[in-house]
Amino acid sequence: MGATPQSVVWFEDVGREDVDRAGGKGANLGELVRAGIPVPPGFIVTTAAYSAYLRDANLTGKLAAILASLDTDDRGALDAAAAEAQSLVTTHASVPACADDVAAAYAQLGGGLVAVRSSATAEDMEGASFAGQQSTFLNIEGSSDVLEAVRACWASLF
Repeated sequence: MGATPQSVVWFEDVGREDVDRAGGKGANLGELVRAGIPVPPGFIVTTAAYSAYLRDANLTGKLAAILASLDTDDRGALDAAAAEAQSLVTTHASVPACADDVAAAYAQLGGGLVAVRSSATAEDMEGASFAGQQSTFLNIEGSSDVLEAVRACWASLF
């Protein structure tokens, strides 16, 4: 399975050096594949795809404004800001530019049920771990549902 430039990469095409584009979990899955450990086939939607979606949907400024106005001492305000940011990411009418690449990669897997998991770049750092903080979606079927789960994973960063 070959890599689709920028928006989708296959597990076997990434490793530890790719955390900045594949996230910690994605990079570690690549390391497992490289080590010959059996891993179900899969692909990673890259950080470039996420950045392009935020840019193309004009969400970067809106999300920055939400984050800039945070009162980190007010739990209710934090929850409200997170909900607002998540809603912007999941409900925006813009279709991510990576949609065709995600659909093609899903088709290369043969369709069927898949897991869609987050893989943040700051998730598995040496001095801190944020594993389990973002969303995971199991038993997802169909390219449109996979894409919606990807957007929900992106939203769970907030």
